[in-house]
Amino acid sequence: MKNLTGKVALITGGNSGIGYAAAKQLKENGAQVIITGRRKDAVEKAASDLRVTGFIANQSSLTDIEALAAAVGGRFSKIDILVVNAGVTKFSPIEHMPEAIFDEVMNVNFKGAYFTLSKFIPILNENASVILLSSTSAHISPPQASVYAASKAALNAVMKIAALELSARKIRINAVSPGPVATEIMDKIELTQSMEDHMIGTIPLARFGKAEEVAKLIAFLASDEASFITGSEYLIDGGQCI
Repeated sequence: MKNLTGKVALITGGNSGIGYAAAKQLKENGAQVIITGRRKDAVEKAASDLRVTGFIANQSSLTDIEALAAAVGGRFSKIDILVVNAGVTKFSPIEHMPEAIFDEVMNVNFKGAYFTLSKFIPILNENASVILLSSTSAHISPPQASVYAASKAALNAVMKIAALELSARKIRINAVSPGPVATEIMDKIELTQSMEDHMIGTIPLARFGKAEEVAKLIAFLASDEASFITGSEYLIDGGQCI
């Protein structure tokens, strides 16, 4: 267990999957946790179950991001941990990629993540920790995931530059890149057994990851035990990128 007592943590997309697991882990480690999401009923249920604070915000909307930063700053003044987790996954061959899907994925995964970081910088405490949720897709070039992979590769580039820009304030910026993890998003993809078997076949440890495993890595990066780590990307993928 990492000692996060007295720290305030905000997790976007914290009502399900890795975000939910991260919220649970950070709270268990002593942090005061805030979760966000765009579905009011889901956020309220998750916040109640976890006994944390919930805010409704759509990460693809700059208006929502600005309102969220203002509300969090007004209520909590400063935060110590920011986990930019909200994201969407959509697939299509490049030849047939609809503009609407391109925009949706980029607006949430890259533009939304970028401006969440941007608008929260003023309310980050000195020595704060920011964790951006990336993906192994930025490395393994999965067919039909061109836009998703590009959005995560772009986020990795921003992470490194943000680490340099915020180093004077001792704010650490890192990325966590999971491989296939058994979450709600994976369920929505509706994998056939053959597709699932193929994916597992690309992972040396021969299984999907668990959201709780990713959450423990997030908790480590959020803690003072990672105080000399910034500008780094952590793969948690069962060896998929080897």
